[in-house]
Amino acid sequence: MKQVVQNYKSGELALLDVPVPGCKPGGVLVRTSYSLISTGTELMKVSEAGMSMLGKARSRPDQVAKVVQSVATNGVPATYRKVMGKLDSYTPLGYSLCGVVEQVGTGIDDVKAGDLVACAGNEHALHAELNWVPKNLYAPVPDGLAPRHAAFGTVGSIALQGVRQGESRLGEVALVVGLGLIGQLVVQLLTASGVRVVGADPDPARCELAERLGAAACGDPASPAVAGAVAELTGGHGVDQVYLAAGGGSNQPVELAARLCRDRGRVVDIGKCRLDLPWNAYYEKELDVRFSRSYGPGRYDPEYELEGRDYPIGYVRWTERRNLACFLDLAARGRVDVEPLISHTAAFDDAVETYRRLEDGELKAVAVLFRYPGQDAEGQAPAEAPVVTVPAVPAPVTGKRSPVRGARTPVRLAFVGAGNYAGSMLLPHLAQRDGVELSTVVTTTALSAANAQRKFGFATATTDLDAVLGDASVDAVFVVTRHSSHAELTRKALLAGKAVFVEKPLALTGDELAGVLAAVEESGNDRLQVGFNRRFAPLLQQAGQRFGARSGPASLRYLVNAGRLDHGSWYLRQDTEGSRFAGEGGHFIDTASRLIGADPVSVYALAASGNEDLQVVLGYPDGSTATISYVTTGASGFPKETLDLVADGKVLQLDDFVRTSVYDGRKRWVSSRLPKARDKGQSAELAAFVRAVRTGGPMPVPLRSLVATTAATLAVRASLAAGTPVTLAEAR
Repeated sequence: MKQVVQNYKSGELALLDVPVPGCKPGGVLVRTSYSLISTGTELMKVSEAGMSMLGKARSRPDQVAKVVQSVATNGVPATYRKVMGKLDSYTPLGYSLCGVVEQVGTGIDDVKAGDLVACAGNEHALHAELNWVPKNLYAPVPDGLAPRHAAFGTVGSIALQGVRQGESRLGEVALVVGLGLIGQLVVQLLTASGVRVVGADPDPARCELAERLGAAACGDPASPAVAGAVAELTGGHGVDQVYLAAGGGSNQPVELAARLCRDRGRVVDIGKCRLDLPWNAYYEKELDVRFSRSYGPGRYDPEYELEGRDYPIGYVRWTERRNLACFLDLAARGRVDVEPLISHTAAFDDAVETYRRLEDGELKAVAVLFRYPGQDAEGQAPAEAPVVTVPAVPAPVTGKRSPVRGARTPVRLAFVGAGNYAGSMLLPHLAQRDGVELSTVVTTTALSAANAQRKFGFATATTDLDAVLGDASVDAVFVVTRHSSHAELTRKALLAGKAVFVEKPLALTGDELAGVLAAVEESGNDRLQVGFNRRFAPLLQQAGQRFGARSGPASLRYLVNAGRLDHGSWYLRQDTEGSRFAGEGGHFIDTASRLIGADPVSVYALAASGNEDLQVVLGYPDGSTATISYVTTGASGFPKETLDLVADGKVLQLDDFVRTSVYDGRKRWVSSRLPKARDKGQSAELAAFVRAVRTGGPMPVPLRSLVATTAATLAVRASLAAGTPVTLAEAR
């Protein structure tokens, strides 16, 4: 079998052929499915191996002390031979994996061959195809938990033990210093326990990831943002606990802990950072400094780990093994999400190259998994490519269209929600439009409704949605609220017989989309428009006309330089409001589909780890493709949206809705640069919607297209979860 090893003297890493371990009594032989590289602990070990002998000595003063003692006892020559012999030997790497039990040793009755288990230990859960694991260092994987996620069991136990040492209580506030792999898990565990969390890390991408995973606020430890967030959440008292999950030689973490911890708070060291405690600061607050010993009680006890002697649960509630089982259960129930932490999955045969890329900084990662060969050979059929159903659109019912209104009769509009987007991009275009009356604005708070009424001239302002939906004089309802409410408000307005303009997204789940279409079928009212405004942009329409019809497949490339969100933005609340792409990705899919002239039939999405950068590839019926690069880590000064469409020897280019150009092989057409702000089509879209309501004519975009775009947006999440392309199949 193959195993990853390292020579500590030379620093050499190798994938070595070694004998298969025997299955001894009191344990099981496990064939590895996935093993996890802890990019903190393991890379520190790899880095030390590459140091000079002096560097090794400086990094491990504890080992130097042992050498000095050996010299005093055994003499220099014997000690030298012993040390060099140990240094010039291969040592294993790895301590967290998931695999299938291949053989059961005597004395084991809780698992059988073929069971999936998570394994722990830097001597038993190694980066190797087969490992012998004693009883107290494995735990069965709960049904429904993917092997790649179960491979996080050991590091999850480390984070869990740290949280236990902090003795956190519901409603408290904690600071997590260091948002690497362990820190990200600590954030999630604390959040699941009802603790509000502030994170500190110099890496903005890790801060953003922690906020997506539940942290209230994150920032650079040296910035005032962290201290400000702590003061706001605690009323100036300071956090109840600080979890030190950082590494390195800086003393900044313990100094930050003293500064931001409350009187008699707790400081828990989980990582391996410098601990020169500033005596006065810790003394004056009487801070309780605690250490978290790896996976929990039982660690480093050979009778527990090797001989399988458990501690009575009445005396030691959470042992090493019980922590492992607990974390697996939390992951299986969705209380902890490890998928966003996976930066890269590498084939086990590429292990040495993967370590090299990590050490050189070429591969920046929170967590990396090794995938082992033959996983589908364990009697499990390969998973079929997922399919996302595009719901059938009900046929419109004759006579249900909006009544035709006279030229002098205004179209009466009601707005549900009047936030920043409505106030800056929609209402200014409607407030001065002839033939439009802003009838009613509905908001959740009385003051925001009054502000919108005063600013834009609504006839009335209210917080009563039902009164507006029951008002027969209202012709159309605009839904401009947070994403999580769009589908339900749209459904209610359709059932009330109103024409509806809903900002993107129409729905965040397949069930929500089905609910909207059920309302269309029940009411016979299909008067719906989603705010996909870019297809109405004058420059894009002009360039499309210049490009003309095409005969062959097209290739479209769309770069969206979305940028980072401000800390605390409600867009980061993925548990309720969906991901950023779920919220605005429909814009870009709709634009691509409009230029290609069809709805997509397949979606394949790939994500960069640690942030929300996505590559989404759409396939179309005629073989055309569109690639949407949605990135949050680009330069702020670069244009937000650039697009290229290539087909039939022609190229259409869009430069951030400021200028477009078309090349046809003989000449180049370039639009005039817009004299004012970018026009992304809101004004033209609103004009088309008001016209359709006034005349009773078709909505600006067919309902079938709106549904297809929404289904394709939802399919991005399905593709990311499956790691494969998703087929969009129309319901029959």
